Amino acid sequence: MIVRTLEESRRSDRRVAADNWESVRLLLKADKMGFSFHITTVYAGTETPIWYKNHMEAVYCISGDGEIEVAAEGNSASGIHPIRPGTLYALNEHDRHKLRAGSDLTLACVFNPPLHGKEMHDASGAYPLEAETFDS
Repeated sequence: MIVRTLEESRRSDRRVAADNWESVRLLLKADKMGFSFHITTVYAGTETPIWYKNHMEAVYCISGDGEIEVAAEGNSASGIHPIRPGTLYALNEHDRHKLRAGSDLTLACVFNPPLHGKEMHDASGAYPLEAETFDS
């Protein structure tokens, strides 16, 4: 069994931060669950272009407000969709999107395949399929 708290993980190398977001990675590939699970905060007033071409992601909004804009390139979910507490969105077509935070967004995120731990978005907005792992 795996037991971790958000606060303990936030104070460890499981917290990864960029200019406009931070992610506490509670479950990773090394945990052998078949997915990774993160609590991510996207900072108010930011826009993040993302394209998870190597991963599927499901996101549940815990708090905050914002919107996701999905690129129109033949995608059935194209357009702008509001995000508020209780909203779930799943990027099941490797959707190119922009995530905008009106206020700090706290999001629960699941990735498949699971992340290793130290992933950061590349120039295209993607995470690499393979990355460095944490020591702990």
